[in-house]
Amino acid sequence: MNVIIRQEKLEDINEVYDVVQKAFEDAYYSDHDEHHLVKRLRNSASYVPELSLVAECRNRIVGHILFTEIKVGNHTLIALAPVAVLPEMQSKGIGKLLIMEGHKIAAQRGYKGSVVMGHDKYYPKFGYKKASSYGIKAPFDVSDDHFMAVELIEGGLTDVHGVVEYAKEFFEN
Repeated sequence: MNVIIRQEKLEDINEVYDVVQKAFEDAYYSDHDEHHLVKRLRNSASYVPELSLVAECRNRIVGHILFTEIKVGNHTLIALAPVAVLPEMQSKGIGKLLIMEGHKIAAQRGYKGSVVMGHDKYYPKFGYKKASSYGIKAPFDVSDDHFMAVELIEGGLTDVHGVVEYAKEFFEN
């Protein structure tokens, strides 16, 4: 299976919307708003076009990932939300490819770290660990096991402490 990871283009927007919606349609842990969240975040000051990536297989978009800027104290980091893969393409390593390429681009752009709220069995595969171990806290009530952070640059989170400030679009409907 040949999968290409590339930056999202303007003409991809509708297909990405469908991919994200289908990816979370039957997810029990979801509020089923992820496709709208992506749309809101694209219009946000926190949006980084280079960190909106798609996975393409046989000229069809099968996955999408979005990282947006967040603040923790005086530091600008990124938040991974969401990563979406079409249900029939899940468990084939596409999410892994999206995350790894996103981390690589983010590090090249100078981002020191990323946070994610997600599965405590999945994200540690990519170096994520409890954000609290870095002194990073969520601005909402969430299990310590599910709010995680990763250093994208070695030692990047050493002096980062505080509560994450997400783009306001995360909290709109």
